[in-house]
Amino acid sequence: MSVLDALAQSVLCQPPRAAIATLDSAMHLGVIVEADLAEIFRRLPPRFATLRRLVDGRAEAGSETIVRLLLRAVSDDVRIQVQIVGVGRVDLLIDGWLVVECDSREFHGGWEEQERDRRRDLLLAAAGYTTIRPTARMVFDEPHLVLEAVRGLLAARAAG
Repeated sequence: MSVLDALAQSVLCQPPRAAIATLDSAMHLGVIVEADLAEIFRRLPPRFATLRRLVDGRAEAGSETIVRLLLRAVSDDVRIQVQIVGVGRVDLLIDGWLVVECDSREFHGGWEEQERDRRRDLLLAAAGYTTIRPTARMVFDEPHLVLEAVRGLLAARAAG
């Protein structure tokens, strides 16, 4: 089976968010390019066409894709891989002030990584940003918790 056939089959066999995360990852890793993505969707039934516009190869992890898709329910301004002066790139930026960093044990497990992350959070706070750091496990196993945290922060900001 070709990679394109395998990816098309994976879209058929997964829930929509997971399918988009799979395609995001394949693009990010360079397994497929934009033209391949178009071919994958040509191989799928027409009802899947709506997923095409949600694929974004800039996502560096499946957890980022899942959070990005969840947050569409609470904000029209969800940006991925945003460069912030003095800090660097952040996973997601919501409404221009709320940073969501999706952490995994692979890249955030050691003390040095933890300290680096906390330093970034302090730099973000000094620049007026609020940061939350759900783990990949939380994103996959408790997405409602991540969504409620963001809803709560957005509501608090709107109230005052």
